Amino acid sequence: MKTSRRQHPQVNAGSMADIAFLLLIFFLVTAVIPNDKGINRKLPPPCDDCIVDYEKHNILEVKVNANDELLVNNELVKIDELKTIAKAFLDNNGDGSCLYCNGLKDETSSDNPAKAVISLTNDKSTSYNFYIKVQDELTKAYYELREHYAVNVLNKQSDQLTKEELLKVKKAYPFILSEAEIKD
Repeated sequence: MKTSRRQHPQVNAGSMADIAFLLLIFFLVTAVIPNDKGINRKLPPPCDDCIVDYEKHNILEVKVNANDELLVNNELVKIDELKTIAKAFLDNNGDGSCLYCNGLKDETSSDNPAKAVISLTNDKSTSYNFYIKVQDELTKAYYELREHYAVNVLNKQSDQLTKEELLKVKKAYPFILSEAEIKD
């Protein structure tokens, strides 16, 4: 009797392409696409004659250099101090026209929140993370002043405001941030 050669079972590879296709579809459908994060800003409408002449004391100059150092009105400050400085500048009430401001009424600082401008300039080599930290601190200053206004003037928390009241809060502390061209 002859011994037969071992027979190897054959694998049907015809359905492998179908399985690979189904797995591809599964992963495409279930994969989470990361959301890009950016800075939420509403740009002003374009205008032909947008050059506005501001008095020097109504401008808070914030500069970031290539070493991620922060200069506010040509004084070196830490990032932790920026929000406090910005709030004091915005809420100053130097001309006494702001009835809801609680500032020091320093005549060398901003007249009122509607005239206060924060000018932000950075170096080309400034790190993105530090730039975002600066933006966050400035935004926090505005949000805290707006929250204070909502509680003390409108007697409401900011999440309870109507649309009209929210517009009133934004008008009381308008977000005026001038981002100058990047310096070399």
